[in-house]
Amino acid sequence: MKNVIATIVGLVIASGVVFLFETLIGHHFFPLPDGVDPMDMESIKANMHLIPTGAKVFVVIAHFAGIICGMLVAGMISKTSIIPAYIVGGLMVIATAVTIFMLPKALWFSLSDGLLAIAGFFFGKSLASRYVFGDLV
Repeated sequence: MKNVIATIVGLVIASGVVFLFETLIGHHFFPLPDGVDPMDMESIKANMHLIPTGAKVFVVIAHFAGIICGMLVAGMISKTSIIPAYIVGGLMVIATAVTIFMLPKALWFSLSDGLLAIAGFFFGKSLASRYVFGDLV
């Protein structure tokens, strides 16, 4: 049961961190152009060329940080298994990949988002394993 809770809380934390960086911080410093509805995928697709580069950078940072934080929290809660952290990281990497394929993006954006998501998975694995395998308990 503890591992199920670790997985759920890890996903919630990961999603919250993505929301924090992408929406609260990123859109504050780099607001979306008028007429772009962030809740409508078709609106985003149609106006992707108008979205500021800074906002796109915050999306990449959000995905990277979300994966790391979610995996870390899952490992901290579980303390007995790395699997909840793997589930959280895997689902977040898949979500990042889906976003890359769903929206038309510049090559730099797709590559950096994908590569940093994978790097975030391995960094998150390293941090979570410290709690699971007793280095920081």
